[in-house]
Amino acid sequence: MNWYLAVLKNYAGFGGRARRKEYWMFVLFNFIAAVVLSVLGLAIDSQIPYIIYLLAVIIPTIAVVVRRLHDTGRSGWWILISFVPLVGGIILLVFMCTEGAREVNEYGPNPKLAPQGI
Repeated sequence: MNWYLAVLKNYAGFGGRARRKEYWMFVLFNFIAAVVLSVLGLAIDSQIPYIIYLLAVIIPTIAVVVRRLHDTGRSGWWILISFVPLVGGIILLVFMCTEGAREVNEYGPNPKLAPQGI
């Protein structure tokens, strides 16, 4: 849960790097929250809470993807590859699963070596 909150606290932070753990824990909690709100929406016959949630987390989601791309040594502009039908999403998934650069890169130091407050 702390990883999810850490991404939300860094709401629009597109600089720096994000570890795989930070990214995937955010994805997991984001998915759980979306499913719960969708089911709640079905129960009250309104998807408004779900839509509000999705709009609220769109910027932190893009920011953590950009930081994850930075960790692999790629520019944040690689996020646009997801618009290529079929293969774009697969390529982006591979990038998200790839281990980050061990050394310092142009986007900052290795986040694995930084002290974690979590």
